[in-house]
Amino acid sequence: MKKLLVVLSFALILFLATSLESSAAASTYTVKSGDTLYKISKSTKVSVSNLKSWNGLKSDTIHPKQKLKLTKSASKSKTPSRSTSSSVVKEFTVSATAYTAYCAGCSGVTRTGINLKKNPGLKVIAVDPKVIKLGTKVHVEGYGYAVAGDTGGAIKGKKIDVFIPTQQGALKWGRKNVKIKILN
Repeated sequence: MKKLLVVLSFALILFLATSLESSAAASTYTVKSGDTLYKISKSTKVSVSNLKSWNGLKSDTIHPKQKLKLTKSASKSKTPSRSTSSSVVKEFTVSATAYTAYCAGCSGVTRTGINLKKNPGLKVIAVDPKVIKLGTKVHVEGYGYAVAGDTGGAIKGKKIDVFIPTQQGALKWGRKNVKIKILN
């Protein structure tokens, strides 16, 4: 009986070690010669902007044998849309409308790869990247802390679209001028 317990314990430890190793392998990608961020994005189903953000890349340049994270680090920092400790870099007034993930023809996935249908509680805004860079943390008057995670065809200049999970809520928001704070 004691030998059986030892064998089973060893088998369990071996199984757990193997599954942890494969889990870690699935969360990283080793760059091969000829790879591009776009090619890696398509094969791993992770957006280019997330690859750049999660790996601290300032440009699209990558190198063979470079290890890339395929998941957001589970750090102790708060989600950008929940962050309250950032300092204000810039403040201005924008025209704000609202959108939902459930319109006709909407995929529910933002430009930066956020799935709003699976994460209806996230605070995300659509922006003109020439005015507010994608990935920027912001505070929108009347909406709260959010991340600039999407773009839109009608979002040009100092206009934003705030994500609201329901059609009724988006219609209730309407169109209004609000102050937006760009945070660091």
